[in-house]
Amino acid sequence: MNRPRHFNLLARVLHWSMAAAIFAMLFVGAGMVVSLRYRDTLLDLHRPLGLAILLLAVVRLVNRLLHTPPPLPADLPRIQVFAAKASHWVLYALMLAMPLIGWGMLSAGGYPVELFDGVNLPAILPHSPVLYGFLRPLHGVLAYLLFFTILAHLGAALYHAWVRRDEVFGQMAKGD
Repeated sequence: MNRPRHFNLLARVLHWSMAAAIFAMLFVGAGMVVSLRYRDTLLDLHRPLGLAILLLAVVRLVNRLLHTPPPLPADLPRIQVFAAKASHWVLYALMLAMPLIGWGMLSAGGYPVELFDGVNLPAILPHSPVLYGFLRPLHGVLAYLLFFTILAHLGAALYHAWVRRDEVFGQMAKGD
């Protein structure tokens, strides 16, 4: 099979735009927790950004399944190959789960999921204080997991760029 040397353009655009959106979302989410003064404003930003991330994650997953990614270096130790593949699937799972859990949490709490003035999403779960009580801390725990997974991903990317000096970072940073 002839595998590409770089990720396709759509994959690269989605990767970098979602990296910025997720980075912003993590800070918006953290700000919502610690700020009473700006909580409503941050929440008004958090919901539509979360939906955008969900939609982009679906497009990104479909693109990933339709296009073979470039190979990892042949001399990469098996444990690192496993870690790379597993961490990518964990990132995909979290990019899909986090917005869905947030939407479900608000639905279970009986809160409207307002994207912007007058535009609400339908509830995806029934009103249930018990379910809300489960989903709310889960959303926070998974946010920490996403943050630490991103740090590991960034660390691995820099390792490939600066230590190994192989083409792994370039596969996502540039095209053919």
